[in-house]
Amino acid sequence: MSSITLRGVSRHYGPVVALDEVNLEVEAGEFIALLGSSGCGKTTTLRCIAGLTQPSAGRIFFGDQDVTDVPTRLRPIGMVFQSYALFPNMTVRQNIAFPLAVRGRRGSEVERRVDELLELVDLVEFAGQHPNQLSGGQAQRTALARALAPSPAVLLLDEPLSALDAVVRLHLRDEIRRIQQQVKITALLVTHDQSEALAVADRVVVMSKGRIEQVATPAELYETPATLFSASFIGNRNAIELPVVDGRIRLGGAFDLPSGVKADTALVFVRAEDVRLAGEGRGHPARVESRIFQGSTTRFYLSVDAGFGPIRLRADWPSRDAASVQTGDTVRLYVDPADARVFAPEARP
Repeated sequence: MSSITLRGVSRHYGPVVALDEVNLEVEAGEFIALLGSSGCGKTTTLRCIAGLTQPSAGRIFFGDQDVTDVPTRLRPIGMVFQSYALFPNMTVRQNIAFPLAVRGRRGSEVERRVDELLELVDLVEFAGQHPNQLSGGQAQRTALARALAPSPAVLLLDEPLSALDAVVRLHLRDEIRRIQQQVKITALLVTHDQSEALAVADRVVVMSKGRIEQVATPAELYETPATLFSASFIGNRNAIELPVVDGRIRLGGAFDLPSGVKADTALVFVRAEDVRLAGEGRGHPARVESRIFQGSTTRFYLSVDAGFGPIRLRADWPSRDAASVQTGDTVRLYVDPADARVFAPEARP
């Protein structure tokens, strides 16, 4: 395994800036998720690390080695793509053995390594099958085993789960994390799915418009987003614009907190799970506009009269606790000030 360092990495396509002076330190053995919406620069970052895209400026290091100008074939990487990219004329065993064969390894050494990987990804019974005989999850596990076959220092995963159905995606997500920890390899995952990033990564790199917004552990990112973009992108938060009066922000009896911003209004971000039901005589009234059953939780869309027009909020409440709450009901809600994040409106992306 190897550490990875990006120093001032930029990539321009004519007037379009895909990456804008990205700096990042990845520790050896760490699992990093590059998270953001389409066009944020996460895939370009991964391609620069892989050597598939040449940076317009900046340097990339694996450990102490500058690999910026090193061809992809000479970089100690394994890569897993969204499309699997398996050889259709080869069996699972042959696909996994291929990168070993092209490196000149032969005989019992290859057989032993392939057997280890088949066991690792739980594909022993499918070793003789061809890609068209595999499910999507089995094909992706084959691609993962092939990427790990030459024992690379770095594993790169480019949205490897996005083509799979929900159940398989969740299972394989956990498998990738298990395998990464078992083989102790440095790994970078590109994804637009925040739940995926938060589940597998040691740290998450949130990207927007070719820049890094925040680098944090999943828990830190979920609980205390440092920028307006992170707050709006992570945690399914409500965004409420409210006036600042005497340095405080209030939504009736729902919450009262210091603004912390020098502006006449502020943006308050609150996760749907943190909009809570209050007891009689507490909180602030809200009308239930609709409800969506989601299994263990039910999502409620609420309309709150703030005195200057309605504010619409999402709230996720345990289904058992909120079974009696129906569309058209009036409920009372509150938000713990510790669960709110406040930003100045002018910082809006």
